[in-house]
Amino acid sequence: MIEYLQSGLHNALWFFVAIAIMVAFHEFGHFWVARRFGVKVLRFSVGFSFGPFKPLARWQGRDGVEYQIGSIPLGGYVKLLDEREGPVAEADLPRAFNRQPVWVRIAVFAAGPVFNFILAIVFFWLMLMAGVPGLKPFLAEPAAGTAAAAAALHSGDRVVSLNGRAIQNWDALRSDLIKNVFTRQQTALVVQGQDGVQRKVTLDLGKVRSDPQYLFDDLGFDPYQPPMEPILAKILPDSPAQRAGLQDGDRAVALNGVPLKSFQEFQRGISSHPGQVIKLDVQRGTQLLHIDVIPNVVTDHGISVARIGASAQAPMAADDKLWHDLQIKQQYGPVEALPLALQATWDTAVTVVEFVYHMVLGDISTKNISGPINTAQVVGLSASIGLWAFLKIIAIVSLNLGIVNLLPIPILDGGQILYGLMEWVKGSPLSERAQVFGQQIGLTLLMLLFGLAFYNDVARLIG
Repeated sequence: MIEYLQSGLHNALWFFVAIAIMVAFHEFGHFWVARRFGVKVLRFSVGFSFGPFKPLARWQGRDGVEYQIGSIPLGGYVKLLDEREGPVAEADLPRAFNRQPVWVRIAVFAAGPVFNFILAIVFFWLMLMAGVPGLKPFLAEPAAGTAAAAAALHSGDRVVSLNGRAIQNWDALRSDLIKNVFTRQQTALVVQGQDGVQRKVTLDLGKVRSDPQYLFDDLGFDPYQPPMEPILAKILPDSPAQRAGLQDGDRAVALNGVPLKSFQEFQRGISSHPGQVIKLDVQRGTQLLHIDVIPNVVTDHGISVARIGASAQAPMAADDKLWHDLQIKQQYGPVEALPLALQATWDTAVTVVEFVYHMVLGDISTKNISGPINTAQVVGLSASIGLWAFLKIIAIVSLNLGIVNLLPIPILDGGQILYGLMEWVKGSPLSERAQVFGQQIGLTLLMLLFGLAFYNDVARLIG
């Protein structure tokens, strides 16, 4: 229980740090552009405050702007002088937001998402300079029926390039594969076999489902791992393995009568039999034991995963050259990292937009929508992994925040931009009644979206 609370506090702390950075930069975009065009800013707030939820801090700047930190850290806002929200002194009328040309108002609304994109570029840039550890793109043996198996890829193959683009690590390979699945683009690989010979391979993505919970299962791409001995080094307390009588140090010899050569084969055998009785042959000293075990089924993002609570020996001994040879660390100087950061931002943005598009089409389940709980867990985990992972997750979430805010939903920046464009075409503003109606629809959609995201988060926790 104490460990769970510590983990929750750790995740919450880093989540609030990440949100504060992203929201502050988003709102600074609105603030900075509004001031550049002479619009008077009344308040700059990171977080919200209303009713009994008083601001944590509030002060008046020398520039006349009221700055505050709200007690609800899930957003922020910039309050501009506007006749629609109260009387404005005649001397300040030229600085009122509603008096500005429509293109100025559009620019102010667009500035927030644009600054989120800039923040993503900056954090990808910092990440690349800090150094990103990863795995070289060697492949494990693909499962039968997958796209990789159909393309005659085999264990130990290394992906050299994808559609002419050099592939140096697994992150780049995954990113390009996801993008090609979404766009149904023809995928040409150059792979190098264990014999050192390179060959060209065409990957058929026609039967690969877009939904993330099925995508990589259908592709059949998994990182190669040097075989580990099928020794159950650690049996977790109160786990199916312990209840079945398995002990630390047992060696798994066979699973359902099939001999086991590695711990990876043992893992695959367990995961492919969720909720089913598995017959294990186990070597314990000089004894050969026959033990039945029923894995627990854990649901994560709609995927059922079978686990018995047994872990392998440490997979990477300090002197294990083969494991170390699979690793790669990419680190760049400031100038070299900049175009790579721009490319990473563009690639991630394209993937997010394709993801939203396929979700609207129904190709991707709404179970993949995450809320603040899941985001906090991911941010907390990234902070535990290292600086590069934390920088990367802030870049990705900031990019998502910018794209979501550009959706043409009233109450979001994208909806206000849409209003401005309609006014530009029409030659006059939409009626107040139409704008209020649009705001009500937008608020309803946002509440439904937030409710769905929160439901998904809770379902993952109790699943």
